[in-house]
Amino acid sequence: MELKPYQAGVIRDIDLYLQYIQAQKRYDTAYNRFWQEAIGDYDPLNGTGIRPYQNNVPGVPHVCVKVPTAGGKTFIAVNALRTLFDAFATDAPKAVVWLIPWSNLLDQTVRNLSDPAHPYRQKLNSLFNHRVAIYQKKDLLQGANFNPAVVQSQLSVFVLSFGSLRATKKEDRKIFEENGALAIFAIQTRSDDGSPSCFSITLMSRSASLSRAGRGRQNPARPFFQRLS
Repeated sequence: MELKPYQAGVIRDIDLYLQYIQAQKRYDTAYNRFWQEAIGDYDPLNGTGIRPYQNNVPGVPHVCVKVPTAGGKTFIAVNALRTLFDAFATDAPKAVVWLIPWSNLLDQTVRNLSDPAHPYRQKLNSLFNHRVAIYQKKDLLQGANFNPAVVQSQLSVFVLSFGSLRATKKEDRKIFEENGALAIFAIQTRSDDGSPSCFSITLMSRSASLSRAGRGRQNPARPFFQRLS
């Protein structure tokens, strides 16, 4: 399974933004320059351009990729991982928190990312030389086959739901408890070379996100990559 042309365009946009980050050394400056050079200055009065970057998560570059409904957001995300990791320290641990908006999709996502016969897992294996592990919350809490040495040598994907992080139930609150099995990771939470320790990327259907992603008029040739409000 390969990227369709518009999906490949999404990956190119992400890669280009990452190049801007490397050049500008600031996430907001990089984002604003990216859009200024792509479609011109932002003017809220006539609805042109893209509004400036909103630094809601300090120290973490965070963007939204928007594609049409049924446009293959999950497959785009799978392919984007290699692009994201290649842009920064290549020897840093490769860990991904894959958040699912609805709990009923959690098992399906874990199953698809874990199944060697599924296109998502096949692409991950191809991009990361078959060194991929998929974890659920219970695996992390138990520390099952999960330690710095293992994480250093593979792509680790932690599939969680937003609901599991809201901690409305006693069982859910366990994810926030101190865990001796994970204490060794405390010294590895920040990179030493100045690169971000994490990068937040959200994928949304264009029809569902237009009202939230800014009031500026979109350039039809570049509809894929935009900051969340």
